[in-house]
Amino acid sequence: MLRAEAIGITYGRAEVLRGASLAVAPGEVVAVLGPNGAGKSTLLAVLAGTLRPHRGAAVLEGRALAGWTPRALALRRAVLPQHSELAFGFDVLEVVLLGRSPHAGTASRREDLAIAETCLAEAEVAQLAGRDYTTLSGGERQRVQLARVLAQVGFPRGGEGEARYLLLDEPTASLDPAHQHATLRTARRAAASGVGVLAILHDLNLAAMYADRLVVLSRGEVAAAGAAEAVLTEDLVRDVFALPVHVTRHPTRGCPQVVAV
Repeated sequence: MLRAEAIGITYGRAEVLRGASLAVAPGEVVAVLGPNGAGKSTLLAVLAGTLRPHRGAAVLEGRALAGWTPRALALRRAVLPQHSELAFGFDVLEVVLLGRSPHAGTASRREDLAIAETCLAEAEVAQLAGRDYTTLSGGERQRVQLARVLAQVGFPRGGEGEARYLLLDEPTASLDPAHQHATLRTARRAAASGVGVLAILHDLNLAAMYADRLVVLSRGEVAAAGAAEAVLTEDLVRDVFALPVHVTRHPTRGCPQVVAV
């Protein structure tokens, strides 16, 4: 399990996180929600091991993240940031193969290529494999980066042996509606293979449709956590997001659906 335990982050007088705790287990999708500035990306950075908390601890499989070597950590978790900068003219397949770098010496070139091609197809960018990455649209780049992190955790076999985790920071932000759903279906398939998936999302309805559990952050604290039915109440959405809503049911899935009023 990957856990954040009572995380505190303070910059000057600003408390970005105030005792926030959450966990993601292999085989589940956890969606982190909250208004801008709630501390979502900061908490993800703590779980990724790229930011050390001032208080509390981030723990992977019972060991503090600080106790893992960079390579060992890279073999167990992959991070999709909000923005991925790449100025060099790599082709798309080469970018996805970067995700296989931590596996050097343990996997053959043929295996790396097979995994990369599988992940390109899963992210629906197989047709772009030979394209120069810098010529792609924002949405295409995001899908290529999704393929890269999938390759890093060895999708679709990421659940075999040691548990592995995907940390996705707003993975649907630059995507059209069809690819938003496709990305979250991929998250579900990764979870079905045994990968633990944590995704920061802004769309409450997408979160309700695809996540096993929701965690809502507000002002650096966990305001609510649990199943969508328990978390997405009209009172909570009004209080946390300052938005009056009506909560109804999805006509075919039965999960909560939030409609602004």
